[in-house]
Amino acid sequence: MLEGGGREGETVTDPTSRRREVLPVPDRQHLGLVTYDAKDPDTTFPPITPRLPPDGAPNVLVILLDDVGFGASSAFGGPADTPTAERLQRGGLTYNRFHTTALCAPTRAALLSGRNHHSVGMGSITETATSAPGLSGMRPNTKAALPMTLKLNGYSTAQFGKCHEVPPWQTSPVGPFTAWPTGEGGFEHFYGFIGGENNQYYPALYEGVSPVEPEKTPEEGYHLTEDLADHAIDWVRTQKSLAPDKPFFLYFAPGATHAPHHVPQEWADKYIGRFAGGWDAQRESILARQKKLGVVPADAVLTARPDMIPSWDDMSDEMKPVLERQMEVYAGFLEHTDYHIGRVVDAIEEVGALENTLVYYIIGDNGASAEGTINGAFNEMANFNGLAAIETEEFMVHIKDQLGTKDSYNHYAVGWAWAMCSPFQWTKQVASHWGGTRNGTIVHWPAGIKSKGETRSQFTHVIDVAPTVLEAARLPEPTFVNGVQQSPVEGTSMMYTFEDASAPERHDLQYFEMLGNRGIYYKGWSAVTRHSTPWIFNETLPALDDDVWELYDGSKDWTQAHDLAKEMPDRLASLQRLWLIEAVKYNVLPIDDRRAERFSAKLAGRPQLVSGNRQVLFPGMKRLSEHSVLNIKNRSFSVTAAVDIPAGTSAHGVVIAQGGRFGGWTLYVKDGRLRFVYNLLGMTEFATESAVDLPPGKHQIRVEFAYDGGGLARGGDVTLFHDGIPVGTGRVEQTQPLIFSAEETTDIGDDYGMPVSADYGVTSKFNGRIDVVQIEIGDDDHTHLIDPEEVARVAISRQ
Repeated sequence: MLEGGGREGETVTDPTSRRREVLPVPDRQHLGLVTYDAKDPDTTFPPITPRLPPDGAPNVLVILLDDVGFGASSAFGGPADTPTAERLQRGGLTYNRFHTTALCAPTRAALLSGRNHHSVGMGSITETATSAPGLSGMRPNTKAALPMTLKLNGYSTAQFGKCHEVPPWQTSPVGPFTAWPTGEGGFEHFYGFIGGENNQYYPALYEGVSPVEPEKTPEEGYHLTEDLADHAIDWVRTQKSLAPDKPFFLYFAPGATHAPHHVPQEWADKYIGRFAGGWDAQRESILARQKKLGVVPADAVLTARPDMIPSWDDMSDEMKPVLERQMEVYAGFLEHTDYHIGRVVDAIEEVGALENTLVYYIIGDNGASAEGTINGAFNEMANFNGLAAIETEEFMVHIKDQLGTKDSYNHYAVGWAWAMCSPFQWTKQVASHWGGTRNGTIVHWPAGIKSKGETRSQFTHVIDVAPTVLEAARLPEPTFVNGVQQSPVEGTSMMYTFEDASAPERHDLQYFEMLGNRGIYYKGWSAVTRHSTPWIFNETLPALDDDVWELYDGSKDWTQAHDLAKEMPDRLASLQRLWLIEAVKYNVLPIDDRRAERFSAKLAGRPQLVSGNRQVLFPGMKRLSEHSVLNIKNRSFSVTAAVDIPAGTSAHGVVIAQGGRFGGWTLYVKDGRLRFVYNLLGMTEFATESAVDLPPGKHQIRVEFAYDGGGLARGGDVTLFHDGIPVGTGRVEQTQPLIFSAEETTDIGDDYGMPVSADYGVTSKFNGRIDVVQIEIGDDDHTHLIDPEEVARVAISRQ
């Protein structure tokens, strides 16, 4: 790229182009004649003009789906119909060797920075951050985000959907908000959610940094993907109406199709009967379609099924209809997502902007998710809490028709994830093999790409998006941003491939590492080693030096089906050494496969937002994540609230609630009686009610939970108090040991999202005044008994 952002043979007409390496572009003082009287005819000053990128800079739309394997979308031979993707394919380019990092947050951090994920501190997910530079969960200010660069060059910027790059200790209402999209993320507008996943019917949403609630209910037709598309469409129309000369950067990351797989029933029903053959047969049919489409070579080989994944024939006849429904729901979910993406694309076309919009449609931030257990899950929370055995085959058969509805929190079986990564080995989390990292990608830009409907097979990576956008906009890579000197972008612009299918690939070296799974690509060859299995969390991990490496020749073996390690040990050794060199360069070392230590903030060296044995909360506080509230699990606890009940009224409503429909607890008043409900995984509610009414006036109400002890997930006795006097007793037979919810929150004075209990009635809003709520936890803490593998499984599966 030339100085000032021009391309060879072009004239750079932007008078400030040579100053754009320093952002914000420094203001220049006017040093011409200054007259005494403004009416003097010699009075003149240059007009004020808004900062704009060079003439012709395109709008940019980056679409990033979640947990979609290479073989899921019809655009890449999969069973889920994705007409929007196919439409963009016909008018653009298909990239069949585009790669991600094998995990959500690392892919997103790499995409938005143009740097490798360890370079920006996102070696894994923020919940497992350590003080090591490559695993800190914090992007250094020497590596500014692409949206920040574009904003400071005159772009309008907005993000809609998922953001999982905010460290847990920064997710509370007090911030700091530097890692949020509208902070140093560079987005002027954000509407979406913070975290790894969300309930599609009852999401926890933010606009900017403020929590907001959906405008409709599921009964009124609400679905998160549609809501995100509505907001994105409104933003595009407003932006082009009010600032038509400014290009936009729109990042649409809906969080679909991450579990829970939620979709209106009619979308799932379109696929009834299509998956009766099971996952083994599905892989074969996917590969056949892929070859017919030309998105894989004609000689591509279907890789073998790992021994730990059962064959379809091994599954019981009773479970097969349930398993089929899981995949019907997933396919409907993916098509539904593609449909709403189509609405966004249509809106851009309707305002006349699609012709000069560079569209990246990245179908997955990693491979398909194999975190749903061998049988799949009706409620992921059961699996997350180590209680998957509750979901027996008999239970799964009984609830089959609820999959995908608001009454489920479902995930499909491991076998389906493996099939959706066809024709490759492995799945999400496994960065060593293409099943975890190769994601179908489409690039569409009518004004900038003459080629239409063609396939590009050069090796490309998610870090290549940022430099491509900068080159397309004729903007230089900044050397200083907000006063901080920048390190170089590590990706390679893909523009050289736009008009030349046979151009030699320029991104010919790339390391991979995730959770100890690692690999290296170099000029067609790949050396890889799988260190752990995504759905097995109690396996004994080998020493890193004992990992077995494999070697593949990509020029002859497109799918990594034929291991050449024994035949070519010297080449393997050379690539292993090259991996180590790249690992040192990009902060991959030390490789960290620890489990227990990384989930202790103190041992890992990261901040912890809440500590101690007492926490005081106040009215109006809401949407507090589990990271923001004392952990009451596996121990005794008490909750005390100072309230004031108006005269002449019967007290009603929630004092405090944590969690939601699929697990949590709530202290509330109904018909004047104080009540405490512990909701176990949405299957059982243990309720305790006071024997007397709570009269008008000022009172201290209290619930005490005396944990049985003797291990995890045990029960306990419940006592309710009015002003220190016992007014009711009850019993909770079993509790949740690890997590209440992936997205539900703690709220004071109401229960936002999906309610913990259906017993509230018409409203859950408290009709009195709450002065303060205090949580105290006992010293009888049993969390030291938690298997570290279980904790790791929860954190990784939530991203």
